[in-house]
Amino acid sequence: MEHNPSQLVSKPFIGNLYGNINRVYHLIFFIIGISLGIVATLCYNSLSLNLQAFLYPVMTPLTTLLPPPPPLTFSSSSLITKSNSNSTELRTSLMHNMTDQELFLKASMESGIQDFPNKAIPKVAFMFLAKGALPLAPLWENFFKGHEGFYSIYLHQHPSFNETLPKDSVFYGRKVPSQPVFWGTSSMIDAEKRLLSNALMDLSNQRFVLLSEACIPLFGFKTIYGYIMNSSLSFLGSFDDPTKAGRGRYNPKMRPVINITDWRKGSQWFEVDRELAIHIVSDTKYYSIFRHYCLPPCYGDEHYFATFVHMMYPELNSNRSLTWVDWSRGGPHPRRYGRGDITYEFLNQIRNGSTCVYNGNTTNICFLFARKFHPSTLKPLLRVSPLLHGIGP
Repeated sequence: MEHNPSQLVSKPFIGNLYGNINRVYHLIFFIIGISLGIVATLCYNSLSLNLQAFLYPVMTPLTTLLPPPPPLTFSSSSLITKSNSNSTELRTSLMHNMTDQELFLKASMESGIQDFPNKAIPKVAFMFLAKGALPLAPLWENFFKGHEGFYSIYLHQHPSFNETLPKDSVFYGRKVPSQPVFWGTSSMIDAEKRLLSNALMDLSNQRFVLLSEACIPLFGFKTIYGYIMNSSLSFLGSFDDPTKAGRGRYNPKMRPVINITDWRKGSQWFEVDRELAIHIVSDTKYYSIFRHYCLPPCYGDEHYFATFVHMMYPELNSNRSLTWVDWSRGGPHPRRYGRGDITYEFLNQIRNGSTCVYNGNTTNICFLFARKFHPSTLKPLLRVSPLLHGIGP
């Protein structure tokens, strides 16, 4: 039987040939698919790594980028670095409409030392009790210069006193709502509690110094700040004076709340920590007795704080003042110093001419401030102050 050449390849053979070709195509496509998958995976991983590196770079802990916070305590010889702008005192008005009773109550509920933030900078509140202007202000301006953030300033002046100060003055906007003050009356106590209460509103104020317009600093800011901040006690004069000017001012009508054995005398120019300041502004019991029964020749500002702290919180007090005053001439007022009295030797004698106990150790640095200095002493004080280890720029 003859065969047509086109019929020499059988149908089964052709079918097998097509099947093999399809399998080859499938294999090729499979290999191509795997290759594309591998390439795509590598590209994706590379792109992902680059994207992560762009969006999420290796992070350095924030604490290693920022400088460590300043320590909360400073030795009297250590340097104090200037704080950042967030720590500086807000230069805003302190005026408000609260009555004394409202103010004292609000201050009594303020947080104490235990609530002070660990990384915050503690400040010293310098509270000036003055009739009007501060004639020695330029000396204090030099004293505070360069130490913003480590202090606050509060001025209690007669309510009718108005003074235009430049905005760059440390005293600008630091006047608190005030009332008239009369020497020898309970209005002196009111004014001092008013200053304390206003200063307590700022939690960063941890120590409080009461000064007058006739006070001067005896050391530079760093020394005074370190001395105060490192102290374990407050500095409020309190002693038993058996003379007519001491126990002789006691009124028996104060019994039984205050007995004559509790009666103490001391300088009104004190320095207290936050805990004791809150106790003072919180008191109404002992203050009301003094207001009714301590009348001239009993002077409340010389006895109220000394007696109250002695009776209630003696463990918090050193029983001495940081402000030097000369009572050697006697009389109701201390000696006043004028232009001709200002010499380096005189001021250095005040600084180092006494001995006292500081944190359990004997020291010859007992006074950080002094009074009473007449306005005429300003120029000689500005000349002498650079010699006194940093009172000035």
